[in-house]
Amino acid sequence: MPTPTDIIWMQHAITLAKKAASENEVPVGAVLVRDGVVIGEGWNRPIGCCDPTAHAEIQALRNSASNEKNYRLPNTTLYVTIEPCTMCLGALIHSRVSRVVFGALEPKAGVLQSNPVLLEAEFFNHIFTWEGGVCEVECAEIMRGFFSRRRDYKKALKKCLDDGE
Repeated sequence: MPTPTDIIWMQHAITLAKKAASENEVPVGAVLVRDGVVIGEGWNRPIGCCDPTAHAEIQALRNSASNEKNYRLPNTTLYVTIEPCTMCLGALIHSRVSRVVFGALEPKAGVLQSNPVLLEAEFFNHIFTWEGGVCEVECAEIMRGFFSRRRDYKKALKKCLDDGE
């Protein structure tokens, strides 16, 4: 069950997701918190950074590790608007994040609730707790709106090109 604090921090992550959308990136935001204090944050930037690893979670972990001067980030909670993928799961494990709270499910690529087969592996040396569905409706709507606008733009562009021929 999410706490009022979880909702506050997820709202912060949602603000970061909107920043990603304003940069024409898939709107995902993430914030890492320890003892009620932000130690790092990030938003999706793979396109702008020309970096396939620049997911919001990775950006938040990099920012946090730099701020903390440590690649280990124990006793922290990561708030992210969308269920993390396989790559981000690995980074969360290696960085020793204690808890992950996500908003909307990612049915195709999410690995905590949607496709949890990796969580069943017994070879990880760190396990974190997680909770999904915090501000789920708002997080999902940001994604739906972004992809709807993108589809509409592509249709309009195609129509423009077709009309010009």
